[in-house]
Amino acid sequence: MIGVTSGMAQIPQTPPALFDRALLHARQQRALAQGPVTFLLDRVAEDMSDRLAAVTREFHAAVDLWTPGEGLTTLRSCLRSIERIASGAAGEEKLPFEPESRDLIISALALQFVNDLPGVLAQIRRALKPDGLLLAAMIGGDSLTELRQAFAAAEAECEGGVSPRVAPFADLRDIGALLQRAGFALPVTDVDRVVVRYGNAFALMQDLRRMGAANVLIERRRVPSRRTTLLRMAEIYTERFADADGRVRATFDIIWLSGWAPHASQQQPLKPGSAKASLAEAVKKAREI
Repeated sequence: MIGVTSGMAQIPQTPPALFDRALLHARQQRALAQGPVTFLLDRVAEDMSDRLAAVTREFHAAVDLWTPGEGLTTLRSCLRSIERIASGAAGEEKLPFEPESRDLIISALALQFVNDLPGVLAQIRRALKPDGLLLAAMIGGDSLTELRQAFAAAEAECEGGVSPRVAPFADLRDIGALLQRAGFALPVTDVDRVVVRYGNAFALMQDLRRMGAANVLIERRRVPSRRTTLLRMAEIYTERFADADGRVRATFDIIWLSGWAPHASQQQPLKPGSAKASLAEAVKKAREI
């Protein structure tokens, strides 16, 4: 076996790339020039403002990481200063931060397109000062499940095979585990499910293009879709996911994640064996009552 020096295969240092991040940057720039669709980003910005308002401390070295479009400009009123790091044309994932140099890193609707999410979270953790906060929102879970199912059924019927159309999304448990793996203290995740209705599947696809979120999978089909397949996809979408008035549903799951760089002032879990009362004694007393 080439490249293996022992009886065990070596684990690659970097995960395989799923997304063409240079293409993502180009499509986001095109969407910005054409007039972006921002209802999801606006929702996230409002929710993020509320979440930061609930944190009883001031941040003096905040960063907005890779948020598309105009960024989280609405947060400038509640933060003394915020540096914006835009996604580069080359799509690089190496962060330009010195260790322990930031006390807040926020990101909106960007991390779902990261090839090495564990690596990026580890970089964020290193960049945060002790007791610094990461607060981010990313698309995940069952997002666009309707479009995924409709395309898969149409391609299987019309072309005898299925091509990658909708990006794979991480679920809530995956994100929580990655926060712990990266070394964050007090990790928290939750989901905001948004169901949007459209006149048809093509209107949804137009919105995705205006979000700069069309298919950027490296393994995507490189030739235009057949007209017959697209029309059949729209029919299946309507058959399976239309309401009584004929409008179709599209699901977006916004996964929220937060975690703190460890600090001595934070709550700590009890050490094993430090409990003052045993579980066996508690059960025995409950049976006696």
